[in-house]
Amino acid sequence: MEPKYKRVLLKLSGEALAGQKKQGLDYDIINTFGQSIKKCVDAGVEIGIVVGGGNFWRGRSSGAMDRTRADHIGMLATAMNALAVADGLEHLGMEVRVQTAISMPQVAEPYIRNKAMRHFEKGRVVIFGCGTGNPFFSTDTAAALRAAEIEADIFFKATMVDGVYDKDPHKYSDAVKYDKLTFSEILAKGLKVMDSTAAALCQDNNVPILVFDLSRPDNIYDACMGKEIGTIVE
Repeated sequence: MEPKYKRVLLKLSGEALAGQKKQGLDYDIINTFGQSIKKCVDAGVEIGIVVGGGNFWRGRSSGAMDRTRADHIGMLATAMNALAVADGLEHLGMEVRVQTAISMPQVAEPYIRNKAMRHFEKGRVVIFGCGTGNPFFSTDTAAALRAAEIEADIFFKATMVDGVYDKDPHKYSDAVKYDKLTFSEILAKGLKVMDSTAAALCQDNNVPILVFDLSRPDNIYDACMGKEIGTIVE
């Protein structure tokens, strides 16, 4: 079976990496995600991954701390997650490179777009840490930016909900799920898919977004194969 997408940008939240623990790292969960990612790589899909840092640090809930400093701490949290995911994927036999938007050469490569493209050509998974390297930008925005830069066919936003709803399905039993949306509808309806900067970046660069549930890890593989899951935004 041929994959629908040749190159994808997968956004993994920090919370997803923590599993039931809610904090820190759950290596069994990382391994489970890794097995699905390996199936995609074995099928010929080139995968870039952006990781969040919410399992270690939530900058917006840091109280009176200076916002720039809080965001810098968050970027370091994503670097830890990037290294952990890389380790998990390597244990499954994949070639992986970590690139960070903040220079830390003893730990990872600096983000260089041409180098990332070369890694994809060689069949390596590239994990992007430290967001955009700038405060005031979310990791969703970083994922949208990297998706555009690496010319990804699609941006996979893997969440703990099976798509986009008109309101929070965990709170409202009558929440209605959308199968397809436009970027204009997301912005006009104020749907909390991602922040407006990330949505606008994808819209301006014609990068579709697929929002799907990560509690079933094989959804990553199914999405690459083009199965109808989650909500597509284009």
